[in-house]
Amino acid sequence: MLQSFRLSMTWLHTWFGLVLGYVLMVAFFFGALSVFDREIDRWAIPGTRFPAQPMPSYDHVLAPVFAKLEPHPGDMAAAARRVIGALPHPDTMKLTSLYAYTTHRDPVLAIGGEFGIPNKPKDASDDHRHVHGWATVDPRNGAFLPAGGLKIGTDFFYPMHYSLHAHWKNLGIWIVGLAALAMLAALVSGVVTHRKLFREFFTFRPERRTQRSVLDLHNLTGAVALPFHFFFAFTGLVIFAGTYLPVGETMLKPLAKAHEAAEAARTGLAQEPAGVAAPLASVDAMVLEAKRRWAARGIPGEVGFLTISHLGDANSYVSIFRAGSDQVALVGQGVHFEAATGRLIREDPPRTAVRSVNEFLTGLHLQHFRHWLLRWLYVLGGLAGCACIATGFLYFVEKRKRVHAARASGVARWADALAVAAVTGVVIAALALLVANRLLPSDLAQRGVWEERAFWLAWIAALAHACWRAAPVRQARPAPAWSEQCWVIAALGLATPVLNWLTTGDHLIATIGRGYWPVAGLDLALLAVSAIGAAAALRLRRRSRQAVPRHGEDEAEVDGVETGPARA
Repeated sequence: MLQSFRLSMTWLHTWFGLVLGYVLMVAFFFGALSVFDREIDRWAIPGTRFPAQPMPSYDHVLAPVFAKLEPHPGDMAAAARRVIGALPHPDTMKLTSLYAYTTHRDPVLAIGGEFGIPNKPKDASDDHRHVHGWATVDPRNGAFLPAGGLKIGTDFFYPMHYSLHAHWKNLGIWIVGLAALAMLAALVSGVVTHRKLFREFFTFRPERRTQRSVLDLHNLTGAVALPFHFFFAFTGLVIFAGTYLPVGETMLKPLAKAHEAAEAARTGLAQEPAGVAAPLASVDAMVLEAKRRWAARGIPGEVGFLTISHLGDANSYVSIFRAGSDQVALVGQGVHFEAATGRLIREDPPRTAVRSVNEFLTGLHLQHFRHWLLRWLYVLGGLAGCACIATGFLYFVEKRKRVHAARASGVARWADALAVAAVTGVVIAALALLVANRLLPSDLAQRGVWEERAFWLAWIAALAHACWRAAPVRQARPAPAWSEQCWVIAALGLATPVLNWLTTGDHLIATIGRGYWPVAGLDLALLAVSAIGAAAALRLRRRSRQAVPRHGEDEAEVDGVETGPARA
């Protein structure tokens, strides 16, 4: 144990931040990008550059679309490994349930469903006896979008934020959850460490030496966005509580099954099909009735989510959920109908206090509401988190590199290399993905896979470059990788909107002129990233030319996280 509680908190803050800060950097950066995931999708898929559309007619548009929906080959392969015997041909599989989903920012419609399979599972406890299919369609005419492309915002940046795309056993979700727990501990220990927290709201001395200025910026970004950082780490854990503590699927599974059966009997929403065929009444009529009931309750709105369970069965029911873009809480005010007759079964009642709190916390984290200013504040909060973590990395290296150089230790060098890869490297990888999106042929087979490969290869290249150029840190000098990768960011940030113009014709003058901000906004953001990258590269180059301070010079002037000689 260290000499005092404050020093113990300093140790915890330093090492939790260093070890798991790389994961948090990815979570914050891609979380900030995910705030505008739908807009990034429109930029990445030029065929979707039209205004957001409401939920289309089921009877006239969606019914023919679902008739053409097929099981996904990837899910077919996964299901084949879980069941006994060969799966039936996809053309013979019947759709047993379906869904359609949209938001106030979506020009396209996400649809999907489950196809029943007769095979018995290899594991008797596995009740997942179906195969999934999904697609994206143009709600104006029901046309399917090409399946080979990648919705960069919703299918890559957003999952990267919470899963790192490490899907085996939900490993990425567990790693991010561990990092979120460490972040909560680091925030609390940071408050204990920084006794003059209020003063740090107003203290930034960029003209001072690197160690002092990065510590000021670390304290400033941490203090200003402290409520944001704490809230989002906490609510992220709340959202995935069922993954971290899956008691309903493990020790309490019999009780969970009994509860589902009791809920089905209480609500009238059948848990299992009856095994008796039945027709489907007009879903459009049910939608009109649901809208009438919402208006009568003083909450008029559009349909955001539509599902049909036990399709073609006597126990089939249609659930229609309201698009709650006018409120923070993630609620649906569902209205449920008997599919065969259109008879009202149930309206969702007001939630309990505990459920209401959960829905509010979830909605505030996922920000599905319609509030553009608050959406931008989310972006700024996420970027503040990135700046706080990045300056923490820099402070760690700056404080220790002279001591480690004297000891011929490589800890500071490798910490600096990993920091470069986590800070500038991840930006380079994201920009490389956008560049690949504009350069790869639209008819390329598995185009989305190649776009993802461009991301990972660019990130690996950034890590290799950072390791190669980190050698000067062993002589207590700045690593050139920082400024060099900032130049790469500047070049890619400038090239990306130019490539968008050359490949689609949607240059900034045209998109701003017609007020199409999903594309214009991203192009402007990319130009801003380019300018920031160039400015950072120039400043880093000037800093590197300054004389390296004598050992102990910076330590004497820093009244912050640590005092005295640094220890590894």
